[in-house]
Amino acid sequence: MLPSPPPKWGPPLLFLVLAWLVVAALLQPTFMSMYDIWDRSETYAHGFVILPISLWLIWRDRQRLAAVPVAGDTRAFLVIVPLALGWLAARLGGVLVVEQYAFVALWIATVWLVLGFRMLRAAMFPLGFLLLMVPNGEALIQPLISFTADFTVGAVRLVGIPVYREGPFFTMPTGEWNVVEGCSGLRYLIASITLGVLYAYLTYRTPWKRVAFSIAAMIVPVFANGMRATIIVFIAHYSDMKLALGVDHFIYGWVWFGLVMLVMFWVGLFWREDLDETAPPPATGSIRAAPLHAAALALLLAVFPIYEGHLASRPVPLPALTLPTPTGGWQTSQEAFSDWLPQWHGMDVLRFQNYRNGDRRVLVFVAWYGTQRDNAELINSQNIMIRQKHPEWRQVGRNTLTRDVSGQALPLYEARLLTSNEQRRILAWQWHRIKGEDGVSPYLAKIGLALTKLLGGQDSGAAIIVATPYRDKNDADKASAVLAEFLAANKPALDAMLDKAE
Repeated sequence: MLPSPPPKWGPPLLFLVLAWLVVAALLQPTFMSMYDIWDRSETYAHGFVILPISLWLIWRDRQRLAAVPVAGDTRAFLVIVPLALGWLAARLGGVLVVEQYAFVALWIATVWLVLGFRMLRAAMFPLGFLLLMVPNGEALIQPLISFTADFTVGAVRLVGIPVYREGPFFTMPTGEWNVVEGCSGLRYLIASITLGVLYAYLTYRTPWKRVAFSIAAMIVPVFANGMRATIIVFIAHYSDMKLALGVDHFIYGWVWFGLVMLVMFWVGLFWREDLDETAPPPATGSIRAAPLHAAALALLLAVFPIYEGHLASRPVPLPALTLPTPTGGWQTSQEAFSDWLPQWHGMDVLRFQNYRNGDRRVLVFVAWYGTQRDNAELINSQNIMIRQKHPEWRQVGRNTLTRDVSGQALPLYEARLLTSNEQRRILAWQWHRIKGEDGVSPYLAKIGLALTKLLGGQDSGAAIIVATPYRDKNDADKASAVLAEFLAANKPALDAMLDKAE
């Protein structure tokens, strides 16, 4: 039986726990945002066990850590202050994942403050493992969907089965398939990374082996998910669409993932290294300054949520936005070419109008946000062209482009929508306008809006979408020309209206 840590460890651990509770209490909305996501999402439910695992890893290494001198270190504030500023900026800008990472990083920096840099370095992996609490990875969904569709369609064509593909949708002689979010493999990838990193730490001592296995845990599930999707498609195809379509679809997926993980761990055992080592003698240290450090941390961090509350209490401006009168032969139309509208949420002002010029039709959709706050953000993953499993429409393509509009380069997202019966199509262009500048990068927009609000400015902005119908996929260039023509005639007035509102 391993001996227990030295009794002098009681006070430093107590002060560390108190400091962690202070951080959690002062930044409570951030911690609860992580908890809510763990509770409602199966993809991120592993967040509940990350902290217990991290504490177990520390307890497992208690004899080695007991040999590390304990001494508080005020140099930690050189990291804590920027992290707190990052937390505030992310919260003001509505960048939840950055806000949550800053919260966990503050917990880690608190160890440096209370127990010293040597302890931080000695316990770096168990503390770094806490970062896996943050629910992150949604940005990978679309790339994973594209890879899975590429892999599956490539395998189907390789065996000679005819297949027609458009975006994540593909059609075979036996039926239609759609690679949706649940088929992206994100859940497998996150689980594999969590288990793989932990396995690498417990199994190896050589740093390069730990890194190599962790990288393998990121790559293997991506290809394994492509193989999973291919196997399901083949089973359904050769069973005349009788198998792998219901509950067994998900069962096959988890069974396959379990087998892949077992094989990966079994292969990893070939290079296993003995982790046993002689426990060093316990070290001594001083924690006399720990109460002062914890109190200073509490006073410092209290400033940031107070300032955030001050900014959040400012009234939201509500300008009377009116879409400008069209020019260039375009006229307003009371008849919509479709019942489709973009799925935007939380805007303070919404304006949309249909226009026509002969047989050419255009929809203009403007969502204006007076200030960025929870559930009312210009840049939000919930703001989409079409929701999944829509009864009529589906998105079959999305690209980032730059279009020439009257000699001016306009960066935008281009989305292509198609009805389920493939009889109607819509081409949509989307961009945002912030402080008189057009843009499409969500990251630059988030940073700019957050800094503006942090410095006391007005963080308003608008999302603009223009769309036009077309019949055949070969007519997409003609639809682009219609949108470009409309914007050439009407964008200056639209920009002037939005810029005046700010």
